[in-house]
Amino acid sequence: MAGSTQFVLSPAKRLEGEIVVPGDKSISHRAVILGAVARGTTEIRGLLRGDDVLRTLAAFRRLGVSIGDDGDTVRIDGRGLSGLREPDDVIDLGNSGTSIRLLAGLLAGRPFLSILTGDDSLRGRPMGRVAEPLRKMGGRIDGRSEGNLAPLVVRGGGLRGISYLSPVASAQVKSAVLLAGLSAEGETSVTEPGLSRDHTEKMLTAFGAGVRREGLKVAVEGNDRLKACCVDVPGDFSSAAFFIVGATILPGSDLTIRRVGVNPTRTGLIDVLRQMGGRIELESLTETGGEAVADIRVRSAPLKGVTVAPEIVPRMIDEFPVLCIAAAVAEGETVVTGASELRVKESDRIAAMAHVLGQFGVSAAGLPDGIRIHGRGGGLEGDATGRRIRSHGDHRVAMSAATLALAASGETLVEDTACVATSFPGFLELLRSVTRL
Repeated sequence: MAGSTQFVLSPAKRLEGEIVVPGDKSISHRAVILGAVARGTTEIRGLLRGDDVLRTLAAFRRLGVSIGDDGDTVRIDGRGLSGLREPDDVIDLGNSGTSIRLLAGLLAGRPFLSILTGDDSLRGRPMGRVAEPLRKMGGRIDGRSEGNLAPLVVRGGGLRGISYLSPVASAQVKSAVLLAGLSAEGETSVTEPGLSRDHTEKMLTAFGAGVRREGLKVAVEGNDRLKACCVDVPGDFSSAAFFIVGATILPGSDLTIRRVGVNPTRTGLIDVLRQMGGRIELESLTETGGEAVADIRVRSAPLKGVTVAPEIVPRMIDEFPVLCIAAAVAEGETVVTGASELRVKESDRIAAMAHVLGQFGVSAAGLPDGIRIHGRGGGLEGDATGRRIRSHGDHRVAMSAATLALAASGETLVEDTACVATSFPGFLELLRSVTRL
């Protein structure tokens, strides 16, 4: 069923049992970043040790931060923003868009030179959306294609606070500007057209920054007095999403995913699945570090196609590929619009998912800012066997294809799955543990 660079999957009857998914990737990145620039020792438990987060850890080691990891707890000895030192080499951030964009913001305020790069995929993804507001703050950001593509050259220092009206609801853009604001003179604010995930604001508050929110506007004051704290990282909702959809579409499933972060800015998928007829319950709801945490119980249910409201899209932007899987087996048509951001992820996720669904015999048409899917209404029985699916080098596309393969007939091979390690090492083994054949 598994290989180092491919998944081989057979049909499943149901998903059943209890699991724990790896730590939240977004929170893990931010805990490392703020722990590195706080004063004192920050302890992080539950950190995701996927390649993306490991790249962030390695970046701060190159910036002179002492970091220890005993396999259970990561300890970061922070010396404040002023304790960061100029890196002696290029910082390679692999495939991590979060790392490069948030570090560009943070380092724009530091008085030294940094060069940030990544793999082929990352070097093809747009950076201008971050570079533009940083330049307005006085940052000197350069790169290929007039600063729109990595490698990025950041000559930091001398920032002033601005009030930035963001054209997109993007947590990465917002976070980059707010992190730059820590080094800026005066207040820095970002106003978005919709509510993006708010992990940065919550964690800045936990580390002692003065954060102010007014509707869709969030502001922070310049501050080099962040204080170290303990961070307990909940399970990643985006990782749980594959199991939520898998248990929904396989009849007879009853699956519980323990201790998952259910921040309302992240759980748009649950809202849409419930609208489609899904049976999803949040149990044992609690809070850690300002983040909502719950056990998610999922039982199978027949789904109906829906039109997804564009305002929900920012709350489920990473879950778009696996929502397509639910739509594929729903009865009727599902339409998603307002999601042009998906064209510039690890792959063009709109085109990639239209291709994947087509390989399973599902009619799907990409739209300029979304997708239209004609669901099969109850499964994919009778389709051709021996299908081969390309992941397009995108971890979420690979795991979504693997999820749909469980509901298909015959064997499915998903190619180029090494990318899954960026966010979910051990995905296939965990999926196997709750699969009933």
